[in-house]
Amino acid sequence: MPTVQDRLLAAASALRDAVDGMHFADPVTCVYNPLRYAWAMHEAYIKRFAKGRRRVLLVGMNPGPWGMAQTGVPFGEVAAVRDWMGLDKPVDKPPHEHPKRVVEGLGCKRSEVSGRRLWGLFAQRFGTPQAFFKEHFVANYCPLVFMEQGARNRTPDKLPAAEREPLEAACDAHLQQVVEALAPRWVVGVGGFARKRAEAALNGAGVRFGTVLHPSPASPAANRGWAEAAAKQLAEQGVW
Repeated sequence: MPTVQDRLLAAASALRDAVDGMHFADPVTCVYNPLRYAWAMHEAYIKRFAKGRRRVLLVGMNPGPWGMAQTGVPFGEVAAVRDWMGLDKPVDKPPHEHPKRVVEGLGCKRSEVSGRRLWGLFAQRFGTPQAFFKEHFVANYCPLVFMEQGARNRTPDKLPAAEREPLEAACDAHLQQVVEALAPRWVVGVGGFARKRAEAALNGAGVRFGTVLHPSPASPAANRGWAEAAAKQLAEQGVW
């Protein structure tokens, strides 16, 4: 009988292959699929931290250039992945690499603020990754990084409908499979987009939905004490 890890890895590999065949037009000039070139890290993340069902599934939007794009782990700020989670696997290069967004894996010197804030809160509250992952798991809705010519990040919600709809269909199917495997009581969107997509994909799945403020530095509210605000939101919604 397939384990939870087996089911999550099968779902992730299916999503990886599905989105690989999709095409995106201008202003998107470069697309990274870390489920392809950083698969060894993503596989290690699932094998180590998804050994059974989880009460809370947190869902992000898509990878950041200095987080999952480097490490293959959702919100995968390098120090959190390497030093706190203890993951260390090789990361290859995307086929078409933007010169301003070079993939260096765990050797990347840049720090993803969103990931540093998210995993920093969990490290502060739970201490060890084992304590956090006992009841929680973190996934991304969309696995792709979209970049414009000047390296500006383009989020999935900004894609035209003809490109967005087949992408969302693949991402919805993946999220449904993740929820079937993990059987969470709560699905928490990290930001409004993730909450909206989770509600659309999981209608009738019997889970409770929550939201937490996105930790991006582009959000003024997140720059005024994100960890405290996020912990308060999770407590008020009954997640914590």
